[in-house]
Amino acid sequence: MMTNQQQTDQTTRFLVRPEGRIGYDVAGSGPLVVLVPGMGDLRSSYRFLAPALVAAGYRVAGTDLRGHGDSDTSFTSYGDVDTAGDVAALIDELGGPAVIVGNSMGAGAAVLVAADHPELVSGLVLVGPWVRNGAGGAVQRALFRVVMARPWAAAAWKSYLPKLYAGARPDDFERYREQLVANLRRPGYARAFSRTTRTDHAPAEARLRELTQPTMIIMGLLDPDFDDPAAEANWIGETVHGAVVMVADAGHYPQSQQPEQTAEAVVRFLQSLPANA
Repeated sequence: MMTNQQQTDQTTRFLVRPEGRIGYDVAGSGPLVVLVPGMGDLRSSYRFLAPALVAAGYRVAGTDLRGHGDSDTSFTSYGDVDTAGDVAALIDELGGPAVIVGNSMGAGAAVLVAADHPELVSGLVLVGPWVRNGAGGAVQRALFRVVMARPWAAAAWKSYLPKLYAGARPDDFERYREQLVANLRRPGYARAFSRTTRTDHAPAEARLRELTQPTMIIMGLLDPDFDDPAAEANWIGETVHGAVVMVADAGHYPQSQQPEQTAEAVVRFLQSLPANA
């Protein structure tokens, strides 16, 4: 999914799960870092961060969600809990423990892995994290699911993405957006995406206070998914006793909107962990 200049190893590997395969790639050597994207996104969301982590001396695995990218659409369930199971299986496959970097719903999944399998997780970086349901409640979530329903999912997601990229956009934004839309237009992928929009973040919220791993929260100051991004980031930080980094001129995807600042924060966090984490 990444360009030759942005990824050291482009070979897609597959993790076999009971109902299908999960696509992922691995580059570099050293302590393991697993990158988990959010709903409607691809592992190439980390196309700028992954090379920086490899250069800093880490083994970096980027994974696609179920029904996204190179993963299969044969699964019967999607969401935070299912993604957490896939991520835990991937860490076990690659040999953990790992630091999990999770964006959006990928952050909710990361929380669940850390709570359910603390031996597999040495740290968490939660980026634009959805770790509890929004204040808008069930009605707002239902409306979003209708908008992102299968018949018009690709067009709706294409139209919605610029809002999520409030602030600076990467130079390849238009090309990357077309890649996301093309993925949704493949047979079965719009259906998987629509089913992923039904995910419930309540299980992640219920486990937040159980976390014992070092945690960093990275939030774009302009993240449109939250009424008050700074307040949300600080609430999460206080709940998990984690550090908070607010990224100026960035929306929901600091890892691609402000890659240098985000990479600097993540590397600093990784280097603060025990050497063999």
